[in-house]
Amino acid sequence: MTEYRIRQHPILPIEPQEKVEFYWKGRKLIAKQGEMIASALFANGVRIFGHHPKDNAPQGIFCANGQCAQCLVLADGVPVKSCMTPVRPGMRVESVDGLPELPKVEEVSPLSETETIEVPVLIIGGGPAGMSAAIELGKRGIDVLLVDDKQRLGGKLVLQTHRFFGSIDAVHAGTRGIDIATLLEREARDVGNIDVWLNSTALAVFSDQKVGILRGGSTYTLVEPQVLLVAAGAREKSLVFRGNTLPGVYGAGAFQTLVNRDLVRAAERLFIVGGGNVGLIAGYHALQAGIEVVGLVEALPECGGYKVHRDKLARLGVPIYTSHTILSANGTDQVESVTVAQIDEQFCPIPKTEKSFSCDTVLIAVGLDPVDEFTVKAKEYGMSVFAAGDAEEIAEASAAMYAGKIKGLEVARALGVDVGEVPAEWKRTAEILKSHPGETGREQIPPWEEGVFPILHCQQEIPCNPCTSVCPRKLIRIDERDIRQSPQFTGDVHQCIGCEQCVAVCPGLAITLVDYREDPKLPTVTIAYEFLKESVNVGDTMTVLDCEGEVLGGVKVESVRAIKRNDRTVLIKVRAPKAFAKRIAGIRVQEPSVSESLSESSKRVTDDTIVCRCERVTAGEIRELIRAGYRDINEIKAVTRAGMGACGGKTCTALIKHLFRKEGIPVDKVTENVKRPLFVEVPLGIFAGAKEEDD
Repeated sequence: MTEYRIRQHPILPIEPQEKVEFYWKGRKLIAKQGEMIASALFANGVRIFGHHPKDNAPQGIFCANGQCAQCLVLADGVPVKSCMTPVRPGMRVESVDGLPELPKVEEVSPLSETETIEVPVLIIGGGPAGMSAAIELGKRGIDVLLVDDKQRLGGKLVLQTHRFFGSIDAVHAGTRGIDIATLLEREARDVGNIDVWLNSTALAVFSDQKVGILRGGSTYTLVEPQVLLVAAGAREKSLVFRGNTLPGVYGAGAFQTLVNRDLVRAAERLFIVGGGNVGLIAGYHALQAGIEVVGLVEALPECGGYKVHRDKLARLGVPIYTSHTILSANGTDQVESVTVAQIDEQFCPIPKTEKSFSCDTVLIAVGLDPVDEFTVKAKEYGMSVFAAGDAEEIAEASAAMYAGKIKGLEVARALGVDVGEVPAEWKRTAEILKSHPGETGREQIPPWEEGVFPILHCQQEIPCNPCTSVCPRKLIRIDERDIRQSPQFTGDVHQCIGCEQCVAVCPGLAITLVDYREDPKLPTVTIAYEFLKESVNVGDTMTVLDCEGEVLGGVKVESVRAIKRNDRTVLIKVRAPKAFAKRIAGIRVQEPSVSESLSESSKRVTDDTIVCRCERVTAGEIRELIRAGYRDINEIKAVTRAGMGACGGKTCTALIKHLFRKEGIPVDKVTENVKRPLFVEVPLGIFAGAKEEDD
């Protein structure tokens, strides 16, 4: 069996880890110590974890976040979510084909009382917002209980290998997300009055103002906080299209978890749906991991993410199809290809524009929804509750950090601590950090052809200032009152010393340095490169592109340098004709042949598209009920079971509302489905005090 592990990575360290043996359907496999079952199976080439009891449809990973049960397997006879269950030595894992059979219980375990803990502040979610809030509270002597369902703090920061945008002083801009996670965790743990529970899942908020938590994955505990702060992040939206439940179709969060957390090569050939920052960044991470990115489609005329992210992906060799949508993921048991088409102004596919591409993975990155169910219930039950980060408003992680900082002060005030008003400057910074991309101007190419100077290829107004902070002579400037303005090189060709620090620190890899001093006809150009240093050698000819991804020509590599202050960014210096030297913005890493379409468009044979993944309910079934006059999602649930599966309607509810809109029914005329009391399902024995081995 082929192993799919990442053995080299330009950013992430590959450290030797202890290996353990386990069994998949009787076959001995190797996993890393502490690795989740799903990741270990992926690393060993297993993509299909079972088959659905209703129609025998293949099941595979979907969220990789414990929110659904698509990755259900039997581990030593017990049904578990493979994305949240670590491999144990000798563990025997079987696929779930049909309904799993529970192990027989020889004797009833003794029951135990549920412990109740009182705390001043409970924070759900140990990501950037949760940690920042906890730090502010801890600094003011307020005891905090911080719970997170992962093995370490950091949230999605631990999946982000790229440098962050924003303000250097406010949110560590110019530092990689993985390193920001470490900085925040260290600061949180250095504050003595923050108690951290890892591998602990918040299950529900109850009418007696207590929060049920599965502590350490095995012990049910009730927590009674004076104030609850929800910083649980967001969940990814899904789409309705043919083949949308095939193994190989999943979200960017699941993909980045496998690739950047677990160092598993989760795909060979990837196709991306969605041109926001999430999709664009995931494509970049895939290329860094040695995965081919076949293409990206975006329904809007322009990508919604930062232009520097879009440009970076384009000049690395990834085609971006705007005003396009996915029609189908094609394959029998797992994804084998994808079919896309151009769309008109009403977002309807245009006939005869279909194209199909060979791929084994379709990554869905079409937006996020706040995880707000804890906030809603807490308000309903009269609790003192706040929300921060994506759980309150979807924005970048840098904005979540600052939002958490502000919420920390607000929570302290709610507890009666005199912290004064939130500084106006904090509020202004928060608004800037969470702002959407502004206007895009034309690229400004300086007229000079002497000396040395940087070319700033960033043309869009976004919050970012690292380049202004590292320039030793302060020649790159920005209005610090509003760091969304584009930076400007304010020096001249004789003031710049060519230190290249601005090239290395730019989060968008959008700065190059052109040096005419040695040869004005064939200047050198320094380019940031975040791929394996060993993949480039002095004397190689490389294809360079402008900031839009248009090919400029082939150039010779003069030097390849990786020095400590560059923080894993390689600086490549090339010789280029002066005719296009100043227009160079990047180096192509993926050849055009990767993205060639198939000779014929594929269409997967299916009766209808799936809306409810857990219960395999189709769009056709739901449309029929809507047309028959159904306006209550609870009634649709009763007839079809849509929303009654393991995920509790987290994915299908939004899709059902979309179907109502498509049928011309305003959502405000639709009755919401009733949320189940527990937001995440757990074995019933847990509530009786049974330990994992007794379940």
